[in-house]
Amino acid sequence: MVLIVGCGDVGMRALALLKGRCRVLALTSSPERAPLLRAAGAVPVFGNLDDAASLRRCASLADWVLHLAPPNASGARDARTAHLVQALAAGGRAKRLVYGSTTGVYGDAGGARFDETRPCRPASDRARRRVDAEACLRAYGKQCGVAVTILRIPGIYAGNRPGGHPRDRLMRGTPALVPQDDVYTNHIHADDLARACVAALFRGLHQRVIHVCDDTELRMGDYFDLAADLCGLPRPPRVTREQAARQLSPMQMSFLSESRRLINRRLGQELKLRLLYPTVHTGLLA
Repeated sequence: MVLIVGCGDVGMRALALLKGRCRVLALTSSPERAPLLRAAGAVPVFGNLDDAASLRRCASLADWVLHLAPPNASGARDARTAHLVQALAAGGRAKRLVYGSTTGVYGDAGGARFDETRPCRPASDRARRRVDAEACLRAYGKQCGVAVTILRIPGIYAGNRPGGHPRDRLMRGTPALVPQDDVYTNHIHADDLARACVAALFRGLHQRVIHVCDDTELRMGDYFDLAADLCGLPRPPRVTREQAARQLSPMQMSFLSESRRLINRRLGQELKLRLLYPTVHTGLLA
């Protein structure tokens, strides 16, 4: 029995892969989503991560948990994950948990190439909430004997993912940085991410962190240039960092302030996952 917590786009893709292999439950706080979840092959379980008491019913239902729900929107702590852990610990049934975190926990690496042993240095509350969630889940795993696997995820894209294809940004004419100011960015196709989630449920090692990214090494501007060429759209205008700060929101600028190149060796060696889209060239064409 698998419980999916956070059955959004990636959760629904994982559900499609799990259907027929095991019974799947999907946590939801919205009765309106129940028919959609049932049609996709899941049994809806009602609960709200912002309300710890509402999670008691789901606490002892599943042996495996796939946690893809985002943290609360403010603060440096992830109260939602804390509520889930409290319920699961009280239920005492879960034996394995896979958590979808973010590569933002590293902060800026200055374009360095590194593996999962690099220390976390979050530079925003958004990333600090993820570090808090990881620490909470690791402590839960050690105290309760639960195998916890943490997937650190970069930018997710897919042509059929809402807002998940760079063509949307290109059509808005959003600028990219000039080469001397640009940052390295990492990506994963939504279908490969869902496959990694399922592989981690079956093969994830205890208390392990895994980078779920493809093999591409591109600066962000080059990524959008590639997408523009493949889509037959104009390449984005290039601006300096100072010019970008005057045109883009603080949230958009935050993604332009961190540069990383992730090594994904564990993804293949430990999860035995062969990517359907090993580069953005193949993924964008799909």
